Amino acid sequence: MADRILSINPGATSTKLAYFEHDELILSKELTYSYDDIAKYDSIMDQYDFRFREITMWLTEQNMTKGSFDAVVGRGGLLPPVNAGAYIVDDAMIDCLKHRPVLQHASNLGATLAKGVAQAFGTLDCKAYIYDPVTVDQMDDVARISGVADIERKSIGHVLNMRAVCMKIAEEKLQKPYEESNLIVAHVGGGSSASVHKNGRMIDLVSDDEGLFSTERSGGLPLKEVIPLCFERTKKEMTDLTRKKGGLVSYFGTNDARIVEEKAKNGDEKAKLVLEAMAYQIAKTIGELATVLYGKVDGIIMTGGLAYSEFITSLVKDRTSFIAPVFFVPGEAEMVALAKGARRVLVGQEKAQVFKEHDKKAIVV
Repeated sequence: MADRILSINPGATSTKLAYFEHDELILSKELTYSYDDIAKYDSIMDQYDFRFREITMWLTEQNMTKGSFDAVVGRGGLLPPVNAGAYIVDDAMIDCLKHRPVLQHASNLGATLAKGVAQAFGTLDCKAYIYDPVTVDQMDDVARISGVADIERKSIGHVLNMRAVCMKIAEEKLQKPYEESNLIVAHVGGGSSASVHKNGRMIDLVSDDEGLFSTERSGGLPLKEVIPLCFERTKKEMTDLTRKKGGLVSYFGTNDARIVEEKAKNGDEKAKLVLEAMAYQIAKTIGELATVLYGKVDGIIMTGGLAYSEFITSLVKDRTSFIAPVFFVPGEAEMVALAKGARRVLVGQEKAQVFKEHDKKAIVV
């Protein structure tokens, strides 16, 4: 069966494209834009025509025409809570992303761009999909309780990459299906999140404002210290402090962990301590999630940009290997994860779902 699939991943100032045949990468391109290119648009969704035109020009240069793709899959945007897996892009989904997204983010364009490209370059049967958006919610009800009645814990994190690496480790290292595995995975890079996967369901997640800090995010902070700051700074200043100027940026003015690691190797005691603290928090979060599985953990995975750091990974492994075998999958494989998800639909291994805005449970078609 033909499975010519194009993955589309819109970022703040880029759109990544990757063309796969039978899971093999054939072509890839990152279209980049200046801040001036983006600043002229009032909203993210207003960028559609501009980005679609750029995508169309590149595909045409690669001799792509009508009928070139069997499926087009976009990065899932910030929809209300949804199930894991593939969703067909339809008018209801696009309307929600345009007018009622959970948050404004470039990934909200993924579904719309996928549909446009599928119509322009796909076969007659070509459908547009999204796969594992950041708002995938399979949390157990007990995990939603926050400690304040008006606040519910949310499932928002690096779902696409975390589920993809769980499937990879289950199949290649544990030699058992993801659906029969108990796994804990921490994704740490510019942002951070960690999750626990029980028999193919992501039943709890620690988001980037709850636990481990990253290169740019503060992670969880002592509320007694944070509350007074909220009265001294604006909402934007507090948001920037925790999401753009936290983590390594707060301590060293850089989000490049390699620079900080080099400082530590050259005898900078502060750099050494902060990196040790980063590994400490990653390990502590993994230990916290191990209790969700009553300690019955098949494997622990660390992924994201920080998984390239031997300094960090060795410390994480030292603290967590008593729980379960520890595996490292550096970086992210979001483009291939999107393509693999769409391919599972094409070959009948998975059924695509239909987005229902007012129902957390999708219907399967």
